[in-house]
Parts: sequence; structure tokens; C-alpha cells
Amino acid sequence: MRKGELSPVELTRACLDRIADTDDRLNSFILLLADDALEQARVAESEMLRGEYRGPMHGIPFALKDLYDTAGIRTTSGSRVDIERVPTEDATTTARLKDAGGILLGKLAMHEFALGGPDWTTPFEPARNPWNLAHITGGSSSGSGSAVASGQALGALGSCTGGSIRGPASLCGIVGLKPTYGRVSRYGVVTLSWSQDHAGPMTWTVEDTAYMLQAIAGHDPKDPTSSKAPVPDYSRSLREDIRGVRLGLPRHYFFDPDPSVSPEVVATVEKAIAELESLGATVQEVSLPSLDYVRAANSVIMVSEAYAYHEPNLKSRPQEFGEIVRGRFRVGGMMSAADYLQAQRVRTWARREFAEVMQNVDLLVTPTMTQPAPAFEGYDPSSTARGRSFTAPFNATGLPAISVPCGFTESGLPVGMQFAGKPFDEPGVIQAAYTYQQHARWYDQRPPI
Repeated sequence: MRKGELSPVELTRACLDRIADTDDRLNSFILLLADDALEQARVAESEMLRGEYRGPMHGIPFALKDLYDTAGIRTTSGSRVDIERVPTEDATTTARLKDAGGILLGKLAMHEFALGGPDWTTPFEPARNPWNLAHITGGSSSGSGSAVASGQALGALGSCTGGSIRGPASLCGIVGLKPTYGRVSRYGVVTLSWSQDHAGPMTWTVEDTAYMLQAIAGHDPKDPTSSKAPVPDYSRSLREDIRGVRLGLPRHYFFDPDPSVSPEVVATVEKAIAELESLGATVQEVSLPSLDYVRAANSVIMVSEAYAYHEPNLKSRPQEFGEIVRGRFRVGGMMSAADYLQAQRVRTWARREFAEVMQNVDLLVTPTMTQPAPAFEGYDPSSTARGRSFTAPFNATGLPAISVPCGFTESGLPVGMQFAGKPFDEPGVIQAAYTYQQHARWYDQRPPI
């Protein structure tokens, strides 16, 4: 586009055509902004013709999980409670993507209020997995995973409290990055859990994730939790080099047998780690005993803070919530101050323990999810609250973590591998993921839809 070989209008029309061809089956979008997108694309085209190129996001069609505020555009959080809610200003992330020249295609499906789903008692159909329409996309950024994997949008923003960026990325065969807590503003992003929510990009490739992160990262005075740490040039991390990188392998919890963990997923990730060793990385086992408790701490903190946020509506309009999220939020109302404080103590222990381990390794490497995408038929949404979570520890500790595709199950469902790093070492996790991606080239395979 910068060279004039492709028009932003042509690219946007291609995405809109793809949405028209597939969304009756995928249900990725809650709201499509076709006319607005084409107008934005025409503006981007005229800017480029004048030589006013803004950077890698300029003219790129993207979409937003429907809890990112959009001025004058309905933002529902996937719920009947907010079905008529129209924000008066953009979320900081929304505004930054627009300022970078991005083209907003629309608002994406999600699990209600980022926790309850897939749930047919909400106003919107659950998004479906482009690799197999009978299977879920994961949550809660369900539409973000589906839209990017199917080629409806070139990128999307998800939000992540227990794994809601990396989970759908893994189950849909795309890349998803949860940045360090505070790296990306959450102003204008509907809250689930104040102390564990993260905002981040979901894209087809690692380089696209780096470009989207560049556009949204940085301090925001409107978000008191956002960091003033300098933002590096993430494109410099798009280098194929993992020689000498020390990968920590927490075999206990992530790799040892457990009824909630798929042996096929673990074997696929083990194979990918062996490939990383062949590329020059060193792998050493590390011990993190707090892992046995940190998932429970993540859940207790999440539902307690969610109840505090939603309490007025839960009391005055309970019938407007879907059945799943209403039940989960009410659990938060039954937690005691002691429960919440004990969970925070576990969290402090985990942060300290992870920090000590990270003094001896550069990155941790694990499977992203315990299972491939389950089928809708027979799926029990409460199963996500039982068994292990391979993503929640990094929400509780706030460490940056990325999921990158690393293969497929025998039935053709994607599997993701997760790299996690030290605070604000997004460059490190991006470089490791990029190196593996360029070696394995799983991005060459597209879903059959």
C-alpha cells in the first residue's frame, strides 16, 4: 500500500467480501461497520497518495472485541444488560489504532462480559471455529479468534483476564499476545477484573502482532495502572535467532499427566520445543510450586472483582444477564474478604517465585491450552473453572506471554505453544515466537472454511 501496489479500499472490500461469504456460519461479528470502514479506507488511500504514510497499521482493516468502547457506536460486551449502550468516547486503544491509520471493520462476538459462554441465553450466537464449525473458538475473545483465523480481519484486539487472548489464539491457530500488566491502557475497556485484565493483539502472524502492539502500547494518564516504561521498537524483535536463549520448562503442572490435560497437545508442544533446541535454544527444567494454587487464586480474584463491578445490575436487573455469567458473578458475591486476601497472598507468592526462576532463564515455554478446541455438543462451560489452566498464571503474575501455532491434532485442530518472559520483555517473547514461526511455517496452512 505504501508503494501504491494495493489500495486500502481494495483490501477493505476484500475483508468485507470475506465477511459476507462466511459470517453466516462463523458468527464472528456482533456489529459490522461496512460503510464507515470504506470511508476510512478512502481517507487512508488519499493520505497515502499525498505521501502521508502513518506506518504499518495504515490502511489495515481490524476489528474489536465488543467491550472496547467506540464513540457513537454501540458497545454491548455481548450482553442484554448493555445492548443499547453507546459510549461517548473511544477506548484509548481504539483511538490509538485509528490514529495509526487502522480501518475499523466492526465489533466482534465475545463471551458475555468476558466470562460467560458460549451461552445461548445471551442475545448473540456464539462464534464458531473456522477449522471445524462444530467446535468452539475458546473464550472470551471468541469472535476475535474466529475473525482473524478465517481472514475476515487482518487483526483484532482481545482482552485477557485468565487467558482470553492466548486461549482463542491457540484454539484458532493464530498468534495472541498478552502484554505485561500496565503495558497497554485499559481505559475504555469494560472491566472484568481490575487487577488482572490485559488488552492485546490477535493476528495471523507474529510480525502483525508486533505492529499492532506498537500502535497501542504506552502510558495513558487516563489509566492509573498503565506504565511509564519506555516503549521499544518491536519490529527490531522480528529476527530469527534463538541461539543461547535459556528456556525454562516447568514440567510439573504443564507437562506431567493430568486428567484435564490432553496428551496429544503436550506431545505436540514437546516436539516444537525439541525443534527450538535444534535452533540453538537451551532448555532446563524449573520448579514453580505455586502453580498448584495460582489458578485458584486467579479465579477467586476474578469473580470477586467482577461481582464488585457488576453488583448494582446483578441486584436490579438479574434477568438480563445470561445464565452462565450470572451464576459465575454470583459466586463472586459469596466470596469473603478472607478468600480474596488469601488469593492475593498466593498471587504475591507466585510473583516472587516466578521472579526468582526468571533470574536463571530468559523465557518460560509451555503449551498454551490444556486441550484442543472442544465441540459445542456436550460442552460444559463450567469445565473451564475446573482442572488446570496454562494461561491464568501469567495473568495473576502480570508477565508478558504469547501463543504461537505449533501444529495440529490428528483431527485437524490447532495447537498453540506459549512463551512467557520477564516484565516488559515483549521483545523477547516476540523474537522467540517469530523464530519458531519462521522455522515451522504453520501460518502457511489456512482453515477450510
